[in-house]
Amino acid sequence: MNISLLSQLAWRNLWRNHRRTFIMLSAITIGVWAMIFMTALMRGMVDQMVENGLNTFTGHIQIHHENYLDDPAINNSLPYPGPELIAELNNSPAWTTRVRVPAVVNSERESRGVMLMGIESEKEKALSFLADSIVEGRYLKAEKEKGVLIGKKLAEKLETELGKRIVIMSQDPDNNIVDVGVRIVGIYQAELRATEEQFIFLDQGYTQKILGIKNQISEIETREENFRDLAARKTVIESKLEQNQKIQDWRHLNKLLAATLGMMDGFVLIWMLVVFIALSFGLVNTLIMAVFERTREFGLMLSLGMKPRLILSQVLFESLFLLVLGLTLGTGLAWLAIKPMESGIDISVVAEGMAKMGVGATLYPSLETRDILTANLIVILLGVSASFLPAFKASRLKPIEAMNVN
Repeated sequence: MNISLLSQLAWRNLWRNHRRTFIMLSAITIGVWAMIFMTALMRGMVDQMVENGLNTFTGHIQIHHENYLDDPAINNSLPYPGPELIAELNNSPAWTTRVRVPAVVNSERESRGVMLMGIESEKEKALSFLADSIVEGRYLKAEKEKGVLIGKKLAEKLETELGKRIVIMSQDPDNNIVDVGVRIVGIYQAELRATEEQFIFLDQGYTQKILGIKNQISEIETREENFRDLAARKTVIESKLEQNQKIQDWRHLNKLLAATLGMMDGFVLIWMLVVFIALSFGLVNTLIMAVFERTREFGLMLSLGMKPRLILSQVLFESLFLLVLGLTLGTGLAWLAIKPMESGIDISVVAEGMAKMGVGATLYPSLETRDILTANLIVILLGVSASFLPAFKASRLKPIEAMNVN
């Protein structure tokens, strides 16, 4: 018997009991929809956590003095990149340099410890959220502007506002205290409130002048095409570095973020397995009941010379058709449900709690092809495996006994 004829028999048998087929088809469809829909929400949450982390002055790859991460003092600085390194960095989609040192900022009423960032204002636009997050005033201009950007939350803590002057204190390479009064020219608002309290920004040239470090910088940051695969790019850039310079990707710079990404990738797979294992019990039960109802039919087919392996194949074909239909409907419903939400879901009601997880006030579901393929593969493999027991039972019936069943 050829596969075409066997599949025709399986398809017709599947619809002999419409009620049973529709119930099982509905269960599979809802299960697949739930798998893909919840995976898209989780994937969107994780991607946003990663993106927020990378946009908060982490990037994909960073270069520092070998001692800087252990001691972020101004003495552990780098020279501005030379021509050879710049030529290589230009192969990245975007790169910039920064001066990053601890500082204290004082207003008329309050003082706070912060991280002072001296930035190349034009290059910074392509690597962080800063340029698009100004809610009052303006972004920094180039050419050693003597103005500062601070976060909205920090402005509240300092009880100051746009246009007011604040005093910034830090240390120079000789460990002497340096201070400067600067005017607030812009206030930014970040996805994470902690960022607003932590960072203040000056023009890089002006920062170097204040600290007395000439062309020294604290770090070089690049953004690459794919944040998941950076090994080859790191190797190429590393070959251009000096002996006391160290290159690291974001997984080493933000180990919590890397661990979260790995954990969530594993959780997505476990979620899919758990959902369909629960569904598989219903699938097995339905197919076993179908075998019991058709015992005489299988006995007659066996007595007429149909081989047991063909009986087994027919029942497996029936379950496969059921699974494919459920997958098609479930995937389609998930796509229709997710697409309108990709512009963002407002979760500002729980924004404060979500901020602690690195997620902003808007959640953007992410429907990825690999998640759809993974869900479909799990359903097919587990579904066919779960169907093997009732199919094997049907193929092992004895013709005479089966035909005598009432």
